[in-house]
Amino acid sequence: MIHVCFGLYDNTGGYSKFTGTTMLSLFENTSADVTVHILHDNTLTQDNREKFIYLAGRYNQLVKFYNVEELCPDKISEMIKLIPYAKNPRLSVAALYRLLIPQIFPADIDKCIYLDSDIIVNLDIKELGQIELGDKPLAAVPEILSYKTNESMKYAFNLCGDGIVKCEDYFNSGVTIMNLNRLRDKENKITDGLLFRARNPRYQDYRDQNVLNYCLSTQALKLPVKFNRHAQIVRREKEPLGKKIYHYSGGSFGVGLGANMKDFLNRLWMNYFIKSPWFDTESIGRFYDTARAESQKAMINLSAAMSGKIRAFMTTEENLETLVEKFSVKEYEEIILVKVGTPVQKIIDAINISRNEKFFFIMFPNFPFNVLKEAGLVEGKDFLNAYDFLLQEEIMPFKSYPLIKAL
Repeated sequence: MIHVCFGLYDNTGGYSKFTGTTMLSLFENTSADVTVHILHDNTLTQDNREKFIYLAGRYNQLVKFYNVEELCPDKISEMIKLIPYAKNPRLSVAALYRLLIPQIFPADIDKCIYLDSDIIVNLDIKELGQIELGDKPLAAVPEILSYKTNESMKYAFNLCGDGIVKCEDYFNSGVTIMNLNRLRDKENKITDGLLFRARNPRYQDYRDQNVLNYCLSTQALKLPVKFNRHAQIVRREKEPLGKKIYHYSGGSFGVGLGANMKDFLNRLWMNYFIKSPWFDTESIGRFYDTARAESQKAMINLSAAMSGKIRAFMTTEENLETLVEKFSVKEYEEIILVKVGTPVQKIIDAINISRNEKFFFIMFPNFPFNVLKEAGLVEGKDFLNAYDFLLQEEIMPFKSYPLIKAL
């Protein structure tokens, strides 16, 4: 039996479809017996619970539910106190539910696979289930396999940039094999990680990922990149479809009215979603209504942001040709070429010089946009990620993630 776990917080009732689509892709591609464990809170509706049960039954698999608010209210309360977010603390804490797995799961389960809900499992999960951890507390894919250079890692992840975790050791927690027997002995160490994160707001991004890396990065077994391949990097490098686990991190879902459905990752996610209990006539209606609204809203917002400004572009030499072609760059529009490894402060200074006159589209792989925000620059007002407008070969008229969210 392979045990797979998800964490679920669904305050609108619309997020369960992501978990359900990941579950379905998992069931479709495995020959193993699987038990799915869903760690949730009181936001899980009865309707969504029944859909999960129906989905598992359809594939002759099992699903179990654990209400963390009922099972461990003190631990949840402690997390909220340690990491108090003003806007929505429960949303941030929900991302930390996976840290409770060793204490919540029955003692006779010694290993499980944790998956984020923005994932498509396009291989047999048995491949992960058969990996032996030995005395390692967990196994995960190092981010360096996607980002490739220490310089890009330091840009993207503050823990690496500040030298707290080595670039080669920092892993992505979206796909994690957990050695529960070893992790049950490390509860105090995880608490230390939460305390570190609470006392250092600079590391508030990546939620549980930074906690786990702070505690366990040097002890993790390193997995091949096929077990956690970032969708935006697959698109950028034009990789063919393969037997991999695709991670649609950073809102890189590309499904929606006006999106490029020639893109195999868009089709891959949609092919699984339409087989799920969450795809029905009502969802189709909401999809089109939201598509129209999002398209109009995006164009209004971008028009307002650029009012009185001219476009400027920031990119690397290898992306220059693509940028000029896709954005129809005019001769009078400024292009700033940036080399990998250029200090972020120089980029911030370049934007600040003309931020009132120019609106910057940044097309730079693995760029740390969070650093720009920390410096006071405003996304949507001073700059945008140019990749958000590209979907392999075409410019996307708007971000499509809100469309899927509305389904």
